[in-house]
Amino acid sequence: MKRRQIFGFLGIAIIGLLLTVGLPLVTPSPVIAQSNTDILISAAASLKDTLEEIKPLYQQSKSNININYNFGASGALQQQIEQGAPADIFISAGKKQMDALEKKGLLVSGTRANLANNRLVLIVADDIVGISSFYDLTDAKIKKIAIGEPRSVPAGQYGQEVLKKLKLYDRLKPKLVFANNVRQVLAAVESGNAEAGLVYATDAKISKKVKVVVAADDKYHSPIVYPIAVLKSSKNPSAAKEFVQFLSTNPAKDILRKYGFIVP
Repeated sequence: MKRRQIFGFLGIAIIGLLLTVGLPLVTPSPVIAQSNTDILISAAASLKDTLEEIKPLYQQSKSNININYNFGASGALQQQIEQGAPADIFISAGKKQMDALEKKGLLVSGTRANLANNRLVLIVADDIVGISSFYDLTDAKIKKIAIGEPRSVPAGQYGQEVLKKLKLYDRLKPKLVFANNVRQVLAAVESGNAEAGLVYATDAKISKKVKVVVAADDKYHSPIVYPIAVLKSSKNPSAAKEFVQFLSTNPAKDILRKYGFIVP
């Protein structure tokens, strides 16, 4: 038998053996897994609880989207973005910070919208009595009043506007303790480091250690609005736009309302 015929018979025999034991003749193409996409959202500290609850709701239908948050004072977040810090979406607690980014051309055109509104309230520690208005903050029992730093914390800006409108700012200035964000104001009153503080109604709502004395009249401060937009620096603008759109759906709005936000 010629050598070529021998190799032919051997080849047929090997193929038959492979088929018998069930081994594949051709290496299958690997299954391509669905790739994950990361989205980083820089958001005002007052949105922390709300956005944390929205996250798993969104991921029920978008399991390949990894949502990460960077919470802080709106002014500080604005500066981070201006200095090139990575972020896909920005949610501010005031127009001023978003306006600054828009003026510098850092927003994706057509993505800016107003997510929600809020109210500014005066809170005191649970054991404080006899305080029923902003004017009562002049009482000797109130030694420290926590307020956000007006230059970087929108809640502080609104608080300063209210106190100036009521002609109380100069009288109360020695008592003011400035915080880096509104949640630090809340924590100061909760811990007893301040007898009173100016926070959003949504912040007061999540605490069992403080009580609301009075809500500031809207005419005494700039509108408390939460603008949202996709940033031009986003590495995943399509996914970012989808998340922004989701925040305007009824399920997301229900969660915003649950925490006390006023939804347009």
